[in-house]
Amino acid sequence: MATKIGFLSFGHWMDAPGSRVVTGQDALLQAIDMSVGAEEVGIDGAYFRVHHFARQHSAPFPLLAAIAARTKRIEIGTGVIDMRYENPLYMAEEAAVTDLISDGRLQLGVSRGSPEPALAGYQSFGYVPEDGDHAEMARHKTLVFLRAIQGAGVANPDPRQAVSPEPLALEPQSEGLRERIWWGAGSRKTAVWAAERGMNLMSSTLLTEDTGVPFSELQAEQIQQYRDAWEVAGHHWTPRVSVSRSIIPLVDDESRRYFGIRAQAEARDQVGQTEPGELARFGRSYIGEIDTLIEELQEDAAVQAADTLLVTVPNALGVDFNVRMLEAISKEIRPALG
Repeated sequence: MATKIGFLSFGHWMDAPGSRVVTGQDALLQAIDMSVGAEEVGIDGAYFRVHHFARQHSAPFPLLAAIAARTKRIEIGTGVIDMRYENPLYMAEEAAVTDLISDGRLQLGVSRGSPEPALAGYQSFGYVPEDGDHAEMARHKTLVFLRAIQGAGVANPDPRQAVSPEPLALEPQSEGLRERIWWGAGSRKTAVWAAERGMNLMSSTLLTEDTGVPFSELQAEQIQQYRDAWEVAGHHWTPRVSVSRSIIPLVDDESRRYFGIRAQAEARDQVGQTEPGELARFGRSYIGEIDTLIEELQEDAAVQAADTLLVTVPNALGVDFNVRMLEAISKEIRPALG
């Protein structure tokens, strides 16, 4: 069962009735305040989804560094950065700097990314995959990034200035960061790929495959295949595994007003397509009274198999609402789950 609980925010902002996050500045400043509040009520991690061309969080490192400067204990991370958009060497510098500011609290989730508003938006950023294989481009960039944060030489020295002929590594380096990189796997196959390359596993409420079994069982199978592959690979350290869940405890009139009517409708998996020809299974939401949520989460095979649970938050409802929800999860649900 999960020993750590974090929140995962998409950072939505909208000028709409009921929204308490109207602008991009609101989304960023409230993300910092929510992280401070989450730390105070015992939550272990503040994670942020990265999207481009959308009114959501996009550039994670300034935000994570700001949170690091305002907090002391809470992990800070992403879930996930779309590597198709990234310069892996510049990202390696940003990651190391952010990790040093946080004193080693960075937990960085990366992946191929997910469907987005832009058509091949990464090409607008200047990245065009060979043979059109954008997934392979993301994986290649990830491997370059991993080598860079391990201190590998990535540039030839200028002989007029060099004191050594050895290739130059990026600076600064942050010790231990390599073991805090996660791969957001959308299938059993990509989970095995992550294990073979020594990355922690981050699995969300969506799998881009469907075998007919409930989502939690399919995700638990993914986790087991990942751990089996890790053992075969023979890495020298123990990896972490996170799963994401939408969990809304109904603890007051406001939470019941917003979510009470949705509890039954969202209490089942959904099967659909994220892209043409790509069948996917979406996990259910957990909305209800505390005792009911405890019983349901105890029966979730993947929650029981993971060591980290990321709770997706409705950030548009503001800091106070979300911190109250997180406090109930931390202080009332977590102890009952072990």
